[in-house]
Amino acid sequence: MTRPRCRIPSVALVATSSLLLTAALLPTVGGVADAAPDSPLVLATAPSGERWDADLSVVDRDDVNVRRTAAGLRLRETRATGHRGRSPHSAVAEGMLLTTSRALARPATRVRAEIDASVPTGATVEAQVRGWRTLGWTEWQTATVGAVFDRSVTQVQTRVVLTATDGGATATVRGVRLTADATAAVSAATPGRTYRVYATRVGLVGEVTANGRTVQPRDHFVALPSRRGLSPLNTGDYTVRVCTTNGARCEYAPVWDVGPWNTRDDYWNPSSVRENWKDLPQGRPEAQAAYQSGYNGGRDQFGRTVLNPAGIDLADGTFWDGLQLTTNAWVDVAYLWTGGGPRGVVGDGPLNIRSGAGTSYAVRGLAARLAHVPIQCYVTGQRVVGPYRTTTRWNRLATGQYVSHAYLSSVYGGSVPVC
Repeated sequence: MTRPRCRIPSVALVATSSLLLTAALLPTVGGVADAAPDSPLVLATAPSGERWDADLSVVDRDDVNVRRTAAGLRLRETRATGHRGRSPHSAVAEGMLLTTSRALARPATRVRAEIDASVPTGATVEAQVRGWRTLGWTEWQTATVGAVFDRSVTQVQTRVVLTATDGGATATVRGVRLTADATAAVSAATPGRTYRVYATRVGLVGEVTANGRTVQPRDHFVALPSRRGLSPLNTGDYTVRVCTTNGARCEYAPVWDVGPWNTRDDYWNPSSVRENWKDLPQGRPEAQAAYQSGYNGGRDQFGRTVLNPAGIDLADGTFWDGLQLTTNAWVDVAYLWTGGGPRGVVGDGPLNIRSGAGTSYAVRGLAARLAHVPIQCYVTGQRVVGPYRTTTRWNRLATGQYVSHAYLSSVYGGSVPVC
């Protein structure tokens, strides 16, 4: 889990003295890179294309640990999470501002960001973007070196992520300019991915997740060790399907937190995309490699000794009620945003998923509220009166289980055929 004052002189943006942000300034395995103390971070002008400035003036409920000052956007609190030093959660102070999405005048396949900021030693600033296409949102990508999408996107959303060492100075962000174009090559869409990883229980009721949610008793969500798959507050844009290894129980749950252990380990991605630990096999979390084989000296990105091989954290409701686990265990996780096909949004939940099209069929798990579930086709079954409609339609999910259409607030990603 991540939770994320010092006055920094303002430095004017001057094109002739601008500094191009390169990969050398980006965080690397084992730590984060630093700029010189109080140095201005200014990116050179991006290529031609549709341009706009991210609105950094509004800090509201979907933003985490940031504040707007006269000088610019800063971390509100630079103390790291209060968990024990050997906790698998973040070892640095973090904050995040999420902007409203922007509808593009024309589809784009690449977005670049220019940041105007002062960054003291130990602090970092990163602009990340995601794009909307027919199948839903892409993963979050770093835009300061150019984010390239596998398909054309029609909307772009930006978030600004700030970090600082525990109790250290915070960066001050004065502006972020985005440029979208369609000059990048488009590759074929990737299929959905499923990996077996070790799951631990989140607990931490009353604490705040990386996307700003206060953890509730028997809550239903998961944490993954990368912000690339982090859903904004009160959304299920990034949803996983977690199943016991025998397939007896599954839960569809949104990703609302970052962890365990690492914050830049999108292990479900191929090495060409994976942010850190590129030499590890796809699907193997760094914490697992560190714990099982001493990878990286048996330590996480913060230098802490890894005490378990966890690649996912499960909130208490997902752990106890969805999967009916009694102890930490290996699970099969599908990272649903990497797949395709129609998706249904669970508007009211947790919703029972059943073995057939009626409430008399066995319950095989749960779909959390706001989770996005992959719909294969639909059948006619028992009539259900729900919060969104009264219907006999039951949607068959990609696992062969069923949910009543009465509980889905919307469907996107294409038309759903009859089974």
